[in-house]
Amino acid sequence: MNQPESRDEASPSAASSGGPAGWIEHRLPVFSAFRKEYVVFPMPRNLNWLWNFGAILVVVLLLMLATGTFLAMNYTPTSAEAFFSVEAIDRQLSGGWLLRGMHMTGANLFLAALYIHLFRGLYYGSYKAPREMLWLSGLVLLVMVMATAFAGYILPWGQMSYWGADVITKAVGVVPVIGGTLEHVLTGSDHLDDIFLHRFFVLHFLMAFLVVAVVGLHVACVHVTKSNNPVGVDPKTPKDTLPFHPYYTSKDLIGLIVFAMVFCALLFFWPGLLTEPDNYAPADPLHTPANIEPEWYFLPFYGLLQSVPSKFGGLMAAASSLLVLFALPWLDRSPVRSAHFRPICRPALLGLVISFVLLALVGKHHATGTWMLIGRLSALYYFGYFLVILPLASRFEKPRQLPTSLASSKGDA
Repeated sequence: MNQPESRDEASPSAASSGGPAGWIEHRLPVFSAFRKEYVVFPMPRNLNWLWNFGAILVVVLLLMLATGTFLAMNYTPTSAEAFFSVEAIDRQLSGGWLLRGMHMTGANLFLAALYIHLFRGLYYGSYKAPREMLWLSGLVLLVMVMATAFAGYILPWGQMSYWGADVITKAVGVVPVIGGTLEHVLTGSDHLDDIFLHRFFVLHFLMAFLVVAVVGLHVACVHVTKSNNPVGVDPKTPKDTLPFHPYYTSKDLIGLIVFAMVFCALLFFWPGLLTEPDNYAPADPLHTPANIEPEWYFLPFYGLLQSVPSKFGGLMAAASSLLVLFALPWLDRSPVRSAHFRPICRPALLGLVISFVLLALVGKHHATGTWMLIGRLSALYYFGYFLVILPLASRFEKPRQLPTSLASSKGDA
């Protein structure tokens, strides 16, 4: 394929043209900066469909902010009115059911896309030098999004919202020395009432905008270190890269169209897949639901929480499952990035995914009987992958031969 010529050269800038654009460009070169970072920005030529999820996440985040802002205008953060204000949004506000449906569907698909995005980083070694800051900023985003999602789950103040909050606040309370203080900071009183709900409403709204700020930092890291690619070999010549536009803008657009089709199918045809029937009943502190379980994206951590006999131990295991990811750039010392070329890590990573799914099933079945054993074995493998398999593989693994350039790597990703 013929390569586009003068990829890194800017076209006649806005500064050379008259009018407001030229005036702005002469004083604040935003147009040339945008062209440099989002038009002619060199991208590896071999990126596959997994790289679409970055753009998908940005679009869904903007959708969540827009719908969430309108929902907040009609929500009442009190224990007496929260549930009924949500019902009024669904049943009385013009288009309210659509706004809330888009927000709920967006939350579920955002977490799904985020997990896929994380898996891509694990498989292709995007946490390795020089991209450690990119990886760490992404993990900070993951933690912030999970906190935001949990706070949002509380706000409808239905049965599952109330009892989910009860489980988490009591779990925090078992932390030695500071547990009681932390629980009081979260609840604001001796029981879950207006103070607790108002605090989580503010947390949910504030964290959403902080997430946007950290996304900006994450994108900046991408533009400084450049994007990784499926073979993990850095571009060496112009033949190894393509400009971001039109090649990857069109690719991202196709990905967004497919994602929008899935989004609409869930929103309009299968909304029940993403909702809990028990949460359509108002919170009742005197009636405990038969099965208390979090949303699907928290189930693996809930499974870890239940698989350890000690409440504090379970809480530490769930927290450590995220904290260990922060140490990954220093646990995996292999010079080879992509697991595609690593005969030990590739099947081991598949085992990690299986253990994560099994922990989710354990969380759903409440870690009783055989599920308790499965949960403990899955937890052992999950931590063993990061703390044992990766460090040892870095020393003893014999990777496959890497391609000399991206242009010659067809079929290797």
